[in-house]
Amino acid sequence: MSSISLLSKNLPPLAERVRPQILPDFIGQTELLHENSLLTRAVVIDQPFSLIFWGPPGTGKTTLARILANEFNSDFFELSAILNGVKDVREVLKKGTSNFKDGKRSILFIDEIHRFTKSQQDALLHSVEEGSIILIGATTENPSFEVISPLLSRCRVFRLHPLNEENLIQILKRAINEDIILSQRNLAIDSDVQSLILNSCGGDARKMLNTLELAVSLHSEKNAKLLQDDIEEALQQKNIIYDKTGDYHYDVISAFIKSIR
Repeated sequence: MSSISLLSKNLPPLAERVRPQILPDFIGQTELLHENSLLTRAVVIDQPFSLIFWGPPGTGKTTLARILANEFNSDFFELSAILNGVKDVREVLKKGTSNFKDGKRSILFIDEIHRFTKSQQDALLHSVEEGSIILIGATTENPSFEVISPLLSRCRVFRLHPLNEENLIQILKRAINEDIILSQRNLAIDSDVQSLILNSCGGDARKMLNTLELAVSLHSEKNAKLLQDDIEEALQQKNIIYDKTGDYHYDVISAFIKSIR
């Protein structure tokens, strides 16, 4: 597999390719997902509810939302508060009302819900209250300050934390051994290089996997051993890549927005 193929626009990013699809495959956030936790019990008794996942990037907010939608056998709608507005929300709410009348569940996932204005959040209230829409919001900001009180009172808030080293190692090994592309490369990573990858991501699994994917793209041969220089170069390249069709675009946008706050 050439480096061009690894970075092909037709190929989903590594983080997407290895994204868990079922709850048992999800790594991390054990305080939210242990046997007696509220979320686990809700899945067991098939009783979904509106909620907000609050935590830093790359900790599993989107993944958990998609898994829960599947576990609850629901129609799943995914919006971004950056890319979508009230019109998009109302279209989903209309579909949710139709599903509700037909006895079918609808889960609406809104990424970066804190970026919705008050009026945009207001538009969700009726549907969430009547139950025609089960809302899952994701935010990196404290929802107590960023989500309007009437909506917040109708949702449970779950705090997600940066992934620890054990979690990250599990995710890294799974990517290397199970990804449809990386598993064919017979990659070798020594402990120093692994530590560099882990320490550079700050508990963010997506950032770690993006770094790994970019470092691997520097090698066209199989049986390659990733070196510290490869990781350092990948980290430097990530700071300048601006690809509007991929995750790197959003990394740059996020950094820019934060820089002008």
